[in-house]
Amino acid sequence: MENGEAIASFYRRFLRNTQEEKNHLIAECPFCQKQGLESAGRLVVSLDTSGFFNGYFRCLNRCVPGGFPLWFAKLMGVSPDKAPGYDPDREFIRPQAEYPATNINTEVTIYQDQLNEELLARFQQAGIGPAVLAELKIGYNGRYLVYPYVQEDGNCYAARCVFPERREDFFWHGDERFFADQHHLFNSEDIQRCENGALFLCQGEDNLLTLKQLGFPGVAVPDPHSLEVLDPERFAFIHTVFIVTENNPEAEAAARAIAAKIGYKARLLRWSIGLPRNYDLFQLACDKGKEFKAAVLAMIQESSAFSPFATPQREYDRFREQLTQEAGAAYEAMKTGFPRFDQALDGLHGINIVGGAPKVGKSCFAIQIATEMARHKVPVLYYDFENGRQKLYQRTLSRLSRLPVPAVKDAGATGAGGPSFASACQQFQELLVYLRVINDRKLNAEIMRRHIDFIRHETRSEYTVVVIDSLHKLPFKEFSEQRTGIDAWLRQLEAIRDELQVSFLILSELSRGTKDGYTDTPHMGVFKGSGDIEYSADNALVFTPNWDPLQTSEDAQRQNNLWLVASREHTPGLVARYGLDYPYWGFIELE
Repeated sequence: MENGEAIASFYRRFLRNTQEEKNHLIAECPFCQKQGLESAGRLVVSLDTSGFFNGYFRCLNRCVPGGFPLWFAKLMGVSPDKAPGYDPDREFIRPQAEYPATNINTEVTIYQDQLNEELLARFQQAGIGPAVLAELKIGYNGRYLVYPYVQEDGNCYAARCVFPERREDFFWHGDERFFADQHHLFNSEDIQRCENGALFLCQGEDNLLTLKQLGFPGVAVPDPHSLEVLDPERFAFIHTVFIVTENNPEAEAAARAIAAKIGYKARLLRWSIGLPRNYDLFQLACDKGKEFKAAVLAMIQESSAFSPFATPQREYDRFREQLTQEAGAAYEAMKTGFPRFDQALDGLHGINIVGGAPKVGKSCFAIQIATEMARHKVPVLYYDFENGRQKLYQRTLSRLSRLPVPAVKDAGATGAGGPSFASACQQFQELLVYLRVINDRKLNAEIMRRHIDFIRHETRSEYTVVVIDSLHKLPFKEFSEQRTGIDAWLRQLEAIRDELQVSFLILSELSRGTKDGYTDTPHMGVFKGSGDIEYSADNALVFTPNWDPLQTSEDAQRQNNLWLVASREHTPGLVARYGLDYPYWGFIELE
């Protein structure tokens, strides 16, 4: 028997004088006389198998709180295994916590009797009648509205007292042990009544009252913070949780936080664009009047299950957007200034790791690429843990001005560098708009993300280049954790690449090869502490000297080979040869 028919048969079995009207089963309420009412009211059961509240029952006299089949079975004294959805492997009602012997039930009753006509009229503006206020035991202490936070044992140990016209003016009354966050759930008893069913989770007690007036089950928290810290396990046996908050970014963020914890069963109710900040269900009920129920049903219909994934349509649109961007000028502008390099790798994209022996010119090569890209208005973040900002700037100005570093220093001090130096200074000043050099030894992935966001905002650019000199000098907690730390950094860099459209040029040390040198044929294993490099790098390159770094040689005669040893998209092999542009701290790509 399908679940829908099983639910209908279950209620027909235990109810008398039943009739069906538009997906509802209407019968004589079996609980009214037990509650001391002179005559039985009507009990209504939803039998809408396509709806979220299929199987939810409620007495129109409100003699007992409504709920789903397992709660009905408990009230009727029927064995729970007779109810649809019963699971013998779990407790029907979760074990109660230990509660103190004293409570404030008597005070709550006194406060209920003090509700005056003015306050009743206030609630009536939103359509909330006395029966709902009585059901949730709302009271008044002469100055503050009293919202009793009844626990699952049916007793109240603490209440929130709120000034009617200033919701920010409130205090907690009762046992201080129940002032803590874990007890900030108003009408929490509805959770056990809605096992295997649906209920609302609201921000604000008054907002819940409007839903209870419509006949919906639900619980409420007093503020967004309580929503964020709410234990999702409390909804473990609920099939669908509708989350509705005030209309503001803080509350929406809190709703998304708890929805992420609850998972697929959470559905967020969203507000229409253009509504005032802090607009809520209470105000909607005041504005809509008799149309309020239709408005809530529309919000339910438009809600969608919280998902960590983009919709298929959004995923396709994102794919097309990326295709368009990759065909655009900004993507094409990601060139290094070295034609053979750009031809072999189609520019600088993804994670590019360049390994090289000590003192072969890796930093010089990376600085040249970084500054050339910045000259062409590509934003570059240069994380330098090798040379220092001043030395990096001096070498850049030397290359631009065609003056050796000592002459650059002298020209900077005396102003005697001539027109070429003045022109280079102007170029250098302009490229600094797109280049940021960072020496922060406390760098982490979150700080790097903020740097990327900042420079993209400042330059209004779609893409960013991050240069790291070098991978093995990125900050780690302890030196002994370097291998693990490098792998952790690579995972973070992969995420940044994918989420923020960032290209990386990362310098790496090499392991010593045979005869304690660095002259082995380039391959993935030559990277020092290679670990996850072979899996993370889109392009792995090795910068090898054609000269012996341990022997004296003329600087102008030094040449290096750049090898592509592994790539996701390109053919490995020799990329190009580079001659040292002595003494100007640069390289020339050779034929």
